Amino acid sequence: MPETSPKNSRKPRTTVPINDAYGHLQPQAPDVERAVLGALMVDKDAYAMICEILNPETFYEQRNQLIYTAIRNLSIEEKPVDMLTVTEQLSREGTLEEVGGPMYITDLCAHVASSAHIEYHAHIIAQKYMARQLISFSSVIETKAFDETVDVDDLMQEAEGSLFELTQKNLKKDYTAIGPVVSEAMDMLKKAAAQKDGLSGLASGFYKLDGMTSGWQNSDLVIIAARPAMGKTAFALSMAKNIAIDMNNPVAFFSLEMSNVQLVNRLIVNTCEIPGSKIKSGQLDKEDWDRLDKRISKLTSAPLFVDDTPSLSIFELRTKARRLVREHHVKMIMIDYLQLMNASGMRFGSRQEEVSAISRSLKGLAKELNIPIIALSQLNRGVENREGNEGKRPQLSDLRESGAIEQDADMVLFIHRPEYYHIYDDGKGHDLHGMAEIIIAKHRNGATGDVLLNFRGEMARFQNPEDNMIPTPLPPGGEIMGSKVNGGSGSMPPPPTDPFGGIPMPDTTVPF
Repeated sequence: MPETSPKNSRKPRTTVPINDAYGHLQPQAPDVERAVLGALMVDKDAYAMICEILNPETFYEQRNQLIYTAIRNLSIEEKPVDMLTVTEQLSREGTLEEVGGPMYITDLCAHVASSAHIEYHAHIIAQKYMARQLISFSSVIETKAFDETVDVDDLMQEAEGSLFELTQKNLKKDYTAIGPVVSEAMDMLKKAAAQKDGLSGLASGFYKLDGMTSGWQNSDLVIIAARPAMGKTAFALSMAKNIAIDMNNPVAFFSLEMSNVQLVNRLIVNTCEIPGSKIKSGQLDKEDWDRLDKRISKLTSAPLFVDDTPSLSIFELRTKARRLVREHHVKMIMIDYLQLMNASGMRFGSRQEEVSAISRSLKGLAKELNIPIIALSQLNRGVENREGNEGKRPQLSDLRESGAIEQDADMVLFIHRPEYYHIYDDGKGHDLHGMAEIIIAKHRNGATGDVLLNFRGEMARFQNPEDNMIPTPLPPGGEIMGSKVNGGSGSMPPPPTDPFGGIPMPDTTVPF
């Protein structure tokens, strides 16, 4: 038998387990996991300290997941948590031998004296879990990116959705003492008291509406809903014009239905008071051109930002909205309209579930950015099947596709034009020719009720009835269908002068 020289002797090679293609171990802290589980069994108050930080899947080792599940189940049932009760619970669940038997449970408790640092240790485990989630997320995206059969745009939507879901699951806001919150509320109250108009939020430019809402409030989600042809977009653009052009407050308008050029054309119609048919055909007379030249500069320099991304996802909106608030100090976001949005990258059993997720996300975004978000919404056909003036008035049950919209919204407003249904009198002495009812159907922090506004279809414009005090001739082919509304006086503030120096136009509605 040949001798083995020391030079030729070889030690057995040790195989290092690897968990991914890069040759790295998955982020983990098994010693910390054991310390936390031991602390939970030696201190009866320890679970309450970390129950919001850790879940069973947060632990890396399978047996530690099973033990934490047993501890959580005992706590939910309000039973004592110690070495004996946990062992018994594992035995009942049939997982005692899988975790290593009573010996492993005893070993966990033997190496822990107290729960002094359990919160710090729990955060370490949570961080390791989040790192593993990110690795898994990036691995899936990387694999699909190499697959040439996968559409890149779809993959980006999926990546956004998955990352958003991951963020939401791990985003937790801690409680705060009431003292600082009271101070903040008092500061807001003092600012509101200093306002001569009594508004605590962003004024819409519609006096009676602002009187009922005190302005659009920060962190509120406002839903404005109507049937087609009621003027949802015209109402939103009229508000955008009032806020951005007249008051110089930055506004972002996300148009999922129209292109940027179509949207701007409607703003030109609204701002310059030139009939839409003329803008479309280009047949402007000298007076129209003079008015256009005088007023277009106000529109050009307005702090109004428009985005016409089709089929906008909630994740794209979130990214763009953060940048608009950060870089341009946007005070309000408008979306036209909610049902055209999507939540790509997330899985839903139905479109109703998807719309529910979108409305929840919009409310969360309003809170995060601390600005009002106004989202336009469609109504279902239930309105069309009802008779009479009251029957045609929209109800909360008419909101399309999801009851969650009503639940998530701080305010729900409906636009109702009785004239569209050939109803010209409300039975209270109000002439409804050329009028629109803005119905506040839900107001979480205030009153509900109705506000009457003038609607001028050819100008794509809603305005205060008080703004139409001086009649002027209509363009050729126009027809006066309205009259001055009752009740324009009283305690209402005087209407502002025309910011462009022009003469106010009459109360008109062009027939459809």
